[in-house]
Amino acid sequence: MAKRWPSSGVVSAEAGIVFGSHGMGKDSVMRNLAMLNQLWDGASLAIDRRTSESFTVQGARLTVVLQVQEPTLREFFNKSGALARGTGFLARFLVAWPASTQGFRPFTEAPANWPALAAFNQRLAAILSQPEPIDDDGALTSTMLDMSPDAKAAWVEYHNAIESELARGGELHDVRDVASKSADNAVRLTTLFQMLEHGMNSPISQGNFERAGNIAAWHLSEAKRFFGELALPVELADAVRLDNWLIEHCKNKCTHTVGKSVALQYGPLRKKESIDAAIRELEELDRVQVRRDGKRITLLINPALLDFANAKAANPAKDGVI
Repeated sequence: MAKRWPSSGVVSAEAGIVFGSHGMGKDSVMRNLAMLNQLWDGASLAIDRRTSESFTVQGARLTVVLQVQEPTLREFFNKSGALARGTGFLARFLVAWPASTQGFRPFTEAPANWPALAAFNQRLAAILSQPEPIDDDGALTSTMLDMSPDAKAAWVEYHNAIESELARGGELHDVRDVASKSADNAVRLTTLFQMLEHGMNSPISQGNFERAGNIAAWHLSEAKRFFGELALPVELADAVRLDNWLIEHCKNKCTHTVGKSVALQYGPLRKKESIDAAIRELEELDRVQVRRDGKRITLLINPALLDFANAKAANPAKDGVI
């Protein structure tokens, strides 16, 4: 990145290779996480060496895309302690933790053609065919895009809405490290949308910011859920997931009871020992009651939870941009 090509990516569909690497060991993890943070910020990075030439990475950009299984990430958290979040490394990611779709993926024939994908690829090819904006020192010479007044006003509103929830007692206090980067991520996405649609010939539009802001807000909501559950012991995290699924299932089916066999088949926990432990936890918290009729087990959801969920759905404005 310092001498050959100032744009790089770390992309892995099995990020255990990254989190379990030598560079993430206890003796080097803090240094390497800090280095990745500097590259994300676009800052200059000095590399000092004793036995070979020292150099500086400047004007470079790094993209990191990691897909990882939850147990692998938990193990990394256990090894690195609070460093991954304390250094701000994970706060810079757009986190996604979608529910599993296993059991709901019937085979479908692929379309005969993909016109939107073809247009997208053609536009990317046109962007990549432009001359590289690299100066004589090998650094990127980035172009500064202006925001239209409406786009800037929308960004300021987004920033302030998030900032107001970072204080103690706010909706985002527990993920304030992630939330504090959300406005930055939103404007980065906006710039990508603007480049894709118009190139560098016009100011960033309000419409592009609103689209990017919606995506950044969704990822922030995912991060809140993800880090909230990941910080819990496995047993409590399972209980939280089952609890969320039960409430959503009851809302969709207009009921307040769920058979254990239904929860085991369609819910987030597919192992009997895991769901049994989660049910015991929810029973102790008075969130469910367990009714046994021979071998048939039915879960009765606390009606107050369903009333709260319905009231929240009827008044989403309370949650602001999230």
